[in-house]
Amino acid sequence: MNFIKKVVEGREDDFVHIQFQKFGKGKFRYRALIEAKKSGEKYAIKTSAEFANDLVLFMANKLGENKTRITGAIISTSNLKEDLEFKDIKQFQGVKRYIIDSKRSGLEILNLLEKFPKNFFALSFSVGENILKIKPKSPKSGKPGSKSEEIPKADFCSLKTNDSEIAKNFIFENPDFKNAKINHTFFIEKIQIPEELKNSTDFALIREKSKRVGKILRKGEIDGKNIEKEYAFKA
Repeated sequence: MNFIKKVVEGREDDFVHIQFQKFGKGKFRYRALIEAKKSGEKYAIKTSAEFANDLVLFMANKLGENKTRITGAIISTSNLKEDLEFKDIKQFQGVKRYIIDSKRSGLEILNLLEKFPKNFFALSFSVGENILKIKPKSPKSGKPGSKSEEIPKADFCSLKTNDSEIAKNFIFENPDFKNAKINHTFFIEKIQIPEELKNSTDFALIREKSKRVGKILRKGEIDGKNIEKEYAFKA
């Protein structure tokens, strides 16, 4: 289940919390972009970077104990040299890109996701007819968008799949859709600092542990019909 679906269903977990850690108070337009098409029994789903880890998790679960060639990068500000097998490492302004190109099992990827949930998994691989491609670069930071900003393309992640459940996760308003485009605006109205950290001077820890409270506006078009709905959240 992707993080937007979890918010809609009122589910709080660490993966949802991590999605919002980078945001301060404000209005953040055109986030969590989705473009989806159905042709016969097959789906083509394109998204912005926010869904990368969710998609890798989905594919890793499908792969299971089997192995396949996995390419791309795991992006982190931490030193993972002792914990991760990688082909090369590139670094810019403190952000490290660990280049991946090797055969790995789904279980190995799941273990890495569990061990390093804050890192960005820009990995590409196939499982049968399911093909995932993610650009092996850092996503954009969480800065508020301007009013004149145009809707960007949902082209950071691409999934081709015959799994209707993953498609329903993204376009839950109409599981039998043919064409859909969705975007979200995040309204962060309050930063809720844990009581035990209110007198702390460890601002990095405060930022990490504090919850964002606000609402998400989900807008788009599904098979020619406009949709628009707000969801309150705390994560």
